[in-house]
Amino acid sequence: MDDKKVLLSVKDLEVKFRVRGRILTAIRNISLDIYENESIAIVGESGSGKSVFTKTFAGMLDENGFIDNGEIIFSDDELADTYAGYGFMQRQLILFVKSKLDKYSRLEFGGEVYGKMQELKSKRLASAGIDPQLKKSLEDELSELRYRRTEAYNLKQTLDPKSDKQKIKEVGVSIKDFDRKIKEHMAEIASQTKKAKQKLKNDAGLLDEYKTQLSKLQQEYQGLISGEISDATRERNLILAKEVCLSVDRYGSVKGMRLAKGLLRVLKEAMRDGLDLNDDNTRNRVFDKVAFRVRYLDETEDRLHGTCILNLANIKFSKDWNKIRGRRIATVFQDPMTSLNPIITIGKQITSVIIKHQGCSLAEARERALILMKKVGIPNAEKRFDDYPFQYSGGMRQRIVIAIALSCQPKILICDEPTTALDVTIQAQILKLLKDLQKEFGYTIVFITHDLGVVANIADRVAVLYAGQIVELATVDEIFYDPRHPYTWALLSSLPQLAQRNTKLYSIFGTPPSLYNKIIGDPFAPRNPYCLKIDTLKEAPMFKVSDTHYAKTWLLDPRAPKLEKPEIIRDIHGTLLRSFNI
Repeated sequence: MDDKKVLLSVKDLEVKFRVRGRILTAIRNISLDIYENESIAIVGESGSGKSVFTKTFAGMLDENGFIDNGEIIFSDDELADTYAGYGFMQRQLILFVKSKLDKYSRLEFGGEVYGKMQELKSKRLASAGIDPQLKKSLEDELSELRYRRTEAYNLKQTLDPKSDKQKIKEVGVSIKDFDRKIKEHMAEIASQTKKAKQKLKNDAGLLDEYKTQLSKLQQEYQGLISGEISDATRERNLILAKEVCLSVDRYGSVKGMRLAKGLLRVLKEAMRDGLDLNDDNTRNRVFDKVAFRVRYLDETEDRLHGTCILNLANIKFSKDWNKIRGRRIATVFQDPMTSLNPIITIGKQITSVIIKHQGCSLAEARERALILMKKVGIPNAEKRFDDYPFQYSGGMRQRIVIAIALSCQPKILICDEPTTALDVTIQAQILKLLKDLQKEFGYTIVFITHDLGVVANIADRVAVLYAGQIVELATVDEIFYDPRHPYTWALLSSLPQLAQRNTKLYSIFGTPPSLYNKIIGDPFAPRNPYCLKIDTLKEAPMFKVSDTHYAKTWLLDPRAPKLEKPEIIRDIHGTLLRSFNI
C-alpha cells in the first residue's frame, strides 16, 4: 500500500461513553491508515466497536460519547487549502496578537525553572492529600455504590405498584442502604483529606523548607524572564499571529475574536511551559485545544493563504463538521427506511442535500438527482422522482440512500451494514453497485459488517475488531487463507457455508468482556480455546506477519508453542467448492 495516498490516519484513538455515572471505553487505542480508493472492511461481533469507530470520522457520536485520546488526520487537499481576508480588521488582529506574543515570549526563558516550581507545588499538594492508593480505592467504591443505587432506582421504576408491592418495598430498602453507604464513603473521604491537611500543617519544618525552595525558584524565574527576545522570535511570533488569523477567520468577527483570545491563552501556556513552538507537531497540539491550526504559507495584498491540519478528533464546532459530513465523508446506514423521511418525496430528499452542499439552483439539483437515480439503478427515474419512500421496495430505498450519500461525491463512503435488512439477491446487487460506483466516483469504502461472506465480495483489506481493539489487519486473501488471531479463526469457523451435513454449526462460546472495567491481558482470553498463561496477564503487541498483515496475539511470539489453525478453516476454498458441488 506504499504507493497509495493515506486518506485518513487514525492514531491511538480512544473513545469513551458516560453511562449511568460510569465510564465505558468503547474504542481502546486503535491505530489505522485508510488509503485512497480502497475498500476496507471492519468486522467483528455486535458490540465490538465497529460503528462507534466509524462514527468518529463524521462527528456522529452520541451526546454521552467523547474522544478521550488520539488523532484522526483527514488528508483532503481541497478542504485543507484555506484563504482569509487581509483587510483592516485582519491586520489589526494580527498586530494585537503579535504584541501579546512578543510579551509572552519572555516566559520561554524560564520554562525549565517554571517546571521545577510546578513540580514542587504538586509534591506539596500530594502531601496535603490522601494517600493516592487509598483515594483511588475509596473513589472506586463510591462510584460502584452510585452505579448500583442508580440500577436499583431504575428497577423500582419498572415495577407495578399493584402487583409488585413487596418487591418495591425490598428495592426501596436497598436504595436507602445504598444512600447510607454513599454518605459514609463521602464522609470518609472528607475525613481522610482533613487529617492529611492537618498533618501537613503541624509539620512546621516541612512547610518552612517548601517556602524556602519556592522563594529561591521564584527569584531565579523572575531574573530569567526579564530578558529581551530575539529578532528570530519576533519573526516567529508574526507567523504565529497570521496563523491565528487564518485559523479563526471563518468563524466571523465576534466568535473569531473569542477564539483568538483562546489561542493566545494556550500559546502563553505553551511558552510558559517551555514547549518548542518552532516544531510543527507541537503547534498543532497547542492550536487543537481551541481550533484546528491553519499553517501559514504565503500572502498577497488582500488575502492570506494557508493549509490546515484536519484532525477530526478535535473538531469542536458544527460549522466545521458541515464542511466534512456529507461533502467529504458520507454514510449509508443499515435500515434505509430510518434514513429517509417518510413524508418527503424521494426527489426532494436528494435535491435538498445537493443544494445545501453544492449551492446550485433547484433545476440543476433536479438534473443531478435524476442522473444519480439512474446511476444507482432506479428505473423510470423521472416518474419515480416525486414518489414517497413507502412506494419503493427495500432494495430500491437503499439505492436512494446510496444516491443521497454520493450526491456530493465524498472521498469516504461509510457503509454501516447496508445489506443486513435485505434479502440475499438484493444484497448481491447492492454490493455490485457499490463497487461499480467506486470505479466511477473514486471514493474509499469503509464497510462495517459481521458477515464474512460480504467481506469476500467487497473488501481489499480487513480489520478485525474485538472489545474495541483491532486484533488483526490484513488483505482479504490473508484473512481467509492465512488468519493468525484465534478470534479470526473463530469468526471464520462460524461461517455456515463451512458446516458439514448432519453436524452442529460452530459458535463462539461465552460473551465479550465488560468495557466498563480495565481489561488485563488479551480480551479474548476467556473465550479462547488456545489461551496461553501470558494472555491472562499481559496484552499482546501487534506482531508483523508480512508487510500487509498484522495480528495482536501472543501465538506469534517466537517463544509460543506452534499451533495449527482449526481443521474446519484449513482448506476454506476446497470446502466451499465441495459444499456447492462446484
